[in-house]
Amino acid sequence: MDSSAKKILADLKARKWEPVYILQGEETYYIDLISSYIEQNVLTDSERSFNQMILYGRDTLTHTMLTHARRYPMMAEKQVIIVREAQDMPDLQKESGSKLFLNYLENVVPSTVLVLCFMHKSLDKRKELGKKAGKLAVSVSFKKMYDNQLPDFVREYVKSAGFIITEGGVNILCEYVGTNLSRLANEIDKLVSGKEKGTKIDEMIVMSHVGISREYNIFELQKAIVNRDPVTAAKIVNYFEANTRKNPLIPAVAYLFSFFSKLLGASMANDTSERGLVSELKISPFMAKDYSRALRNYSTDKIISSISLIKNADLKLKGVNAGSADEGQVLKELVTQVMI
Repeated sequence: MDSSAKKILADLKARKWEPVYILQGEETYYIDLISSYIEQNVLTDSERSFNQMILYGRDTLTHTMLTHARRYPMMAEKQVIIVREAQDMPDLQKESGSKLFLNYLENVVPSTVLVLCFMHKSLDKRKELGKKAGKLAVSVSFKKMYDNQLPDFVREYVKSAGFIITEGGVNILCEYVGTNLSRLANEIDKLVSGKEKGTKIDEMIVMSHVGISREYNIFELQKAIVNRDPVTAAKIVNYFEANTRKNPLIPAVAYLFSFFSKLLGASMANDTSERGLVSELKISPFMAKDYSRALRNYSTDKIISSISLIKNADLKLKGVNAGSADEGQVLKELVTQVMI
């Protein structure tokens, strides 16, 4: 878990409420996690009716938000004001709105817990509000996780839920879901639902849950391409062609594009050892093995031409210059040409 999020949540669980929280950045999972905890835990059920308000940025001017924030709670010690999509507030980052908000930050109402959620955006630190926010409020910007940080997130999340997960299970989840932490947490929640605490989650359970065939999946196709194994690749492509509902081809091609794009970066790295690739590409050691093996089988020129082939296949699958070829033929042609 992000260290800033962990500290904020620890304080919240200790019922140490701050007057203002400014939650911002590309990683919205932690913004939702913290704001939801405040929404559900600062007030009791009976207190929320009169003392909790949810506002939406596009419909809220700064002075309106602050009018609510300056109210005193009714029959409660605190009131909670949460502004969702605060990046859409019409005037907050303009001079008029930022001055009003700065004035409030310098003279907060202690009985109010005000939470601003900036989704995918952050305050401009070149401006006065952006510069002073961190000194006057709990202000934090959450960045997207790198691929090599995902395994620790999965392990910690599964452990906090009372379960154990194998390294194989961790790697499949990270590969299948990617860096979308909200979706990753949701998949883990569904994965452990109904299971007895302490259950070990292995790769077979994960693959079964997310609908991945043990032998015929995008991970095995990528491995076959990396190893330049045309027989195995052909079997998997044939399976995909016969089961397009379970294995839609556009996401499969997008997955290959992501791999070869990163492989191109790997080919230009100063250190192409597995340890060097982990550091330069921000990937897990498990993934670095595939990249290291692929670099032995694919030159930089071949990687570039493969990316071009994948782009063309993606367009064909979306109906651009597809001709008479069906989806299965497009994928077969792509895999064959990449491995030539």
